[in-house]
Amino acid sequence: MQGYIINLNKVKDEDLIVTIVSNNNLQTLYRFYGARHGTINIGFKIDYEIEESAKSTIGRLKDVIHIGFKWINDYKLLRLWQDFLALFHKHLKDAEDLGSFYFELIDNASKEWDKQNPKRVAIEAYVKLLAHEGRLHTERYCFLCSKAIEGDISLIRAFLPTHKECTHTLSINKDALKELYENKSSLFLSDKEVDRLWSVLLEGL
Repeated sequence: MQGYIINLNKVKDEDLIVTIVSNNNLQTLYRFYGARHGTINIGFKIDYEIEESAKSTIGRLKDVIHIGFKWINDYKLLRLWQDFLALFHKHLKDAEDLGSFYFELIDNASKEWDKQNPKRVAIEAYVKLLAHEGRLHTERYCFLCSKAIEGDISLIRAFLPTHKECTHTLSINKDALKELYENKSSLFLSDKEVDRLWSVLLEGL
């Protein structure tokens, strides 16, 4: 089976607890350390097998093959990718049966990561995630003061809408935001707005 590594925890003797988003669920597996084992890291897409054991409640990760991206050697792209994928661990850590949505979302993002500004890819993917989870706030009311927002909107964590005067943060052009929400496209966002939304995204999914 295939999946994306979203978290690694070192345990005794450099063994690893590995958290993987697969096509149907979230898996936490044990990987024994060994010289013949290839290096794995957060963000890697892998093909793998699971070995169950009667002695342990956690399966063993085995026969791992790294499925590389064509941009894997671009450090800047890889770093942004790892920052993005790491966000999924905290968001999904208590889930089990995920269906195919999260795997497909990550998989599609990986294919677009080097074709445009990867921060735009992440933002577009995040809006799809919010819509899927029923958390995409399209109403024009400030989350902090509850009053209507007439002009451009500032967004805080989870892309909650606020007045820029309430948060003293960069506002997002309302037409660009409409395009993002309706068509999942960052086309009309400026690079400055993209950087602002990326910083909001890094606060957590």
